[in-house]
Amino acid sequence: MRLLHTSDWHLGRTLHGVNLHEAQSAALERICRLVEDPVDGVPVDAVLLAGDVYDRGVPPVESVMLFEATLARLSEVTTVVVISGNHDSAVRLGYGAGLFRDRIRVMTDPRRLEVPVMVEGSDGVRAAVYGIPYLDVDQARGLLAGGGDPLPRSHQAVLAAACERIRADIAGRDEVRSVVMAHAFVAGAEPSDSERSIAVGGVDRVAGTVFAGIDYAALGHLHGPQSPEGPEGSLVRYSGSPLRYSFSEEHQSKVVLLVDLPAEGRVAVTPVEIEQPRPMATLRGRLEHLLSEQSLAAHEGSWVRVTVTDRVRPDSLMDRLKSRFPFVLQVFHEPDGAAARRRGGTTAVSERDPRELGSDFIAHVTKTEASEGELGVFVAGYEAAVTAQRLAEAQEVA
Repeated sequence: MRLLHTSDWHLGRTLHGVNLHEAQSAALERICRLVEDPVDGVPVDAVLLAGDVYDRGVPPVESVMLFEATLARLSEVTTVVVISGNHDSAVRLGYGAGLFRDRIRVMTDPRRLEVPVMVEGSDGVRAAVYGIPYLDVDQARGLLAGGGDPLPRSHQAVLAAACERIRADIAGRDEVRSVVMAHAFVAGAEPSDSERSIAVGGVDRVAGTVFAGIDYAALGHLHGPQSPEGPEGSLVRYSGSPLRYSFSEEHQSKVVLLVDLPAEGRVAVTPVEIEQPRPMATLRGRLEHLLSEQSLAAHEGSWVRVTVTDRVRPDSLMDRLKSRFPFVLQVFHEPDGAAARRRGGTTAVSERDPRELGSDFIAHVTKTEASEGELGVFVAGYEAAVTAQRLAEAQEVA
């Protein structure tokens, strides 16, 4: 059996003001062609999209149309299984899930974690594919408690409970490979600047051991392809995003994963690269050097982030840089010898950790470093506001 694992499409996202719709369309075209015309002739039995289909809960119309067209095209030749991520509105993404044809399965309901999509490969191998959408801790700790007291308020507790339900279902199935899709931050993996924090109480990670007994865990949330440590006998992988969404990802190879599950034995994973619309580059130096150095000619067609180190900020800095690097997206002025300071604008405020936001805010207002007590109050208020917003959105759509 062969699966294609992808995640974090973030349809509707921009890159420092650059509209990425055309680039996203090209990336999804590449994925469709991989499924329609496999490079080695082995058919793809299912496409697994592990969350963050959209970049926000109410996506642009053009992004909804792109996703619809991609689903229609893929479902002509294979099964598509989708879960919701922390950027998605689970209610909106899951609308109509009960009406879709068998080849389109959208799994956004945490009350149906143990109900798999059964996939049969062209070679006769069978797999049970379980979907764990992004679990909002404050909602899931009650839903997954089994009628008892709410689970501890942590991602570890709710994801572990979800996997326990799945293992109970697997135990009743013979000669079936097990696949779990999840949108979470597994310890040992490396984040980038473009992922929104999911920390609850200052903790965002879960242990890879929660996937014990699972043949393959197809993860979403982190944008770099990687393999955090999982339990023995289980393969845990992030496919990463198909496009680079921040300069912290400039050196990442962007891929989708072809996952081969034999009837028994080890799972094999083959990355397939997704071409990027432009290279990315981070440059630093005096303006005269940046404008004249011949070795930098290779970056003239790249998306560029530049730090200028002249003692005095040069006049018309952005215009002069654009004369050589027309696709420059960020410019900083950090004079040589000046005291180190935090860069402004490198990471969107909505994507920063609430403790970091709170620390910056309190220090700005009080001119003193925030205490642990003050940070605790700030984070609690932040998490309460996020939970209230999600509940209001769910009630509005319902």
